[in-house]
Amino acid sequence: MRITICAVGRLKAGPEKTLIDDYLTRFDRTGRALALGPAQVIEIDERKGGGMSGEAELLRRAVPEGALICTLDERGRTLSSPGFAKRLAGWRDDGRRDLALLIGGADGLDPSFRAEADFSLSFGTMVWPHMLVRVMLTEQLYRATNILAGGPYHRA
Repeated sequence: MRITICAVGRLKAGPEKTLIDDYLTRFDRTGRALALGPAQVIEIDERKGGGMSGEAELLRRAVPEGALICTLDERGRTLSSPGFAKRLAGWRDDGRRDLALLIGGADGLDPSFRAEADFSLSFGTMVWPHMLVRVMLTEQLYRATNILAGGPYHRA
């Protein structure tokens, strides 16, 4: 199952980008044997205008055709790391070819767009900067593959 992270905003070189690149490399390496991956990030330029509704339209265009859509939103479901791994494996085992994970901009995702999602995931009720959400998401993707592979990375 291919993973596409569609995110509003451009990430410049720096520690966040270094972490994301590292976790995506690890995810691709570990996930390959599990039929998870590859993963890619598609960035949406928030300067195109139109506010949340404009961002939603640009995100819609970035989602691969037929992909399961999962938004990242503080109103979504909170899952443990093993729960997230199980959810990914379930989508894969249900025959989903593509998963799109959507991260909104500073104002979040348009409510009508959130309503269209197949699933909404929350990293807690706190609001996180969208650039940090990318880091946390890529780390959890790698952690999920490690859990599913029975690797030592996740100690719980």
